[in-house]
Amino acid sequence: MREFLFTERLEASKRLVFERTKDFGEIYEVFDKNEASSQGERCIQCGDPFCLNKCPLHNYIPQWLKSIAEKDLEFAFKLSNEPSPFPEVMGRVCPHDKLCEGDCTLNDGHGAITIGSIETHITEEGFKQGFKLDFPGITTDKKVAVIGSGPAGLSAATYLLRSGIAVTMYERSDRAGGLLTYGIPNFKLDKKIVERRIKLLEEAGLKLVLNCEVGKDVDFEEIANTHDAMFIGVGSTKAKGAGIVGEKAPNVYLAMDYLTNIQRKNFKLSYDKKFDFKDLNVVVVGGGDTAMDCLRTAKREGARSVTCLYRRDAYNMPGSQKEYKNAVEEGVNFTFFVSPKEIILNEEGRAVAIEVVKTNLGAKDAGGRQKMEEVRGSEFRINADLIIMSLGFDPAVPSFLHENGIETNSWGGIIVDNKTYETTTAGIYAGGDCFRGADLVVRAAYDGREAARSIVHSLLK
Repeated sequence: MREFLFTERLEASKRLVFERTKDFGEIYEVFDKNEASSQGERCIQCGDPFCLNKCPLHNYIPQWLKSIAEKDLEFAFKLSNEPSPFPEVMGRVCPHDKLCEGDCTLNDGHGAITIGSIETHITEEGFKQGFKLDFPGITTDKKVAVIGSGPAGLSAATYLLRSGIAVTMYERSDRAGGLLTYGIPNFKLDKKIVERRIKLLEEAGLKLVLNCEVGKDVDFEEIANTHDAMFIGVGSTKAKGAGIVGEKAPNVYLAMDYLTNIQRKNFKLSYDKKFDFKDLNVVVVGGGDTAMDCLRTAKREGARSVTCLYRRDAYNMPGSQKEYKNAVEEGVNFTFFVSPKEIILNEEGRAVAIEVVKTNLGAKDAGGRQKMEEVRGSEFRINADLIIMSLGFDPAVPSFLHENGIETNSWGGIIVDNKTYETTTAGIYAGGDCFRGADLVVRAAYDGREAARSIVHSLLK
């Protein structure tokens, strides 16, 4: 418990910048067993572990750190996979600096334990050694439908299948995974990782129906009538706009449209060639992780220059500091304290620049965050060949919700019971971004898990 005095925090090794920006391969190397063990030994086994409390899934972090320090990989594998539906994904995409590592006691002068990298190592090494996940097979006569195969849907399916309940999952896209497949680039999450988890669920009894949009290709009522319960995890896919002149120009793009098309390109599927940005000057508006994904993708696609515009500073960016640092390393330009006012169009109606106004941070709001204030008379223009808007997402509200008594709030989020995740229609549950609005993968996974537990309790009590 005193190893932290002698062993420093170790970051996972990254591929060299000039190599990694040439392709979409993951940039981080997975810890080997010695690296994972030495970092695990740094844990001081707090009586009240802040890391566990800060994790939305309440992962057994101190316990599996202790197990990996003692080189008991099999027990660490079981501990890690019990409260988490896909820890090897969370180890890659969670903003650990804002969650578990951000609340690690050793941050007080010694450097947090590299929890995310150890989390990835445990499951990757466990799979390599042939460890299996516990699924009993379909042992009940109960059937549950899951609409949407993103993090919330996959999580719900995982815990339903662990209880022996049959699950049919409906996905409108050609591949399962939702955001994990088409929203997060390969350099952060190799799609083979996602495909492996989905295959494990299929082997456990999941029936996956692709290219099937509920309400269009199959009636909601038909699904409801042939299943004992239903979970809705359709995400939050309606992009927010800036509300400025010119943002409807043909070369002003939405972040998820861009990322989806480039992922299709990487899958060697058909994609819209307008998203080929080679030798162009790209400007991205926004400061979250999705904006970082767009910026870093454009660099790999051969853009001449890639610039991020954000209305606050680097410290106040909503995304992970790790992703910001990676973007800086890869040559992305950042212009802070600017807010978009208008997109300048040429005679053909295409964007050629964006006019911004300088900002500064003023008094704190009720939540403790400083308000953004514009500096009068400070407008200036930034030239661009194209602009990507990455300003967040709201839930898109499928017509089948209101048609079946499933109520939504003022911004389109599905209303659920705070404890059970049941919607305003009995037997139908929801979670993830369609309930919270655009949020973290780990919180969507939590919603899916807790909703599944409520469904199991309702069906098998």
